[in-house]
Amino acid sequence: MRMMVERGPQDDAERFFDVLRAMLFYIDEFPERLHHPKESDLLFPRVARRSPELMETVTRLERDHLHGEAQVRELQHLLLAWELLGESRRQAFVDAFKPYVDFYLEHMRLEESVILPEAEMQLSETEWAELDAAFERNRDPLTGKYPPDPAYDRLFTRIVMKAPAPIGLGEA
Repeated sequence: MRMMVERGPQDDAERFFDVLRAMLFYIDEFPERLHHPKESDLLFPRVARRSPELMETVTRLERDHLHGEAQVRELQHLLLAWELLGESRRQAFVDAFKPYVDFYLEHMRLEESVILPEAEMQLSETEWAELDAAFERNRDPLTGKYPPDPAYDRLFTRIVMKAPAPIGLGEA
């Protein structure tokens, strides 16, 4: 997404906005509505119980979950404003987009470098089986781990096929 925004619409505004809308929809639809609730309800409480010293990190991640959906919805609105009202709305989108990407990457970094390593050390095989079963139901095509849900696979394919090279497989 960052590459798309830095690159801008160039000569194909319709494709540019279509791809960015699809990317933001994916974030809103998949991580925000399916993935994050499972982390909040299943993973984080187990880690916090076993490793109370990580409570501050868990609290921060939970706060991120509470605000993430509103942030991505705001980006969707700002993108639509840019698309429909023109270049005068571009900077508002860019100004909101850049901190959102940084926020999201930091959120993932904390999960991957703090929460998941601790979970790997603390959780039992039974707990991991329960977590795997819950997350498997999401069927995220980005993981490559689970068979994708046809609806998300279709969305992911659309993004990849329309995004210009080198971002996706579309025409550069």
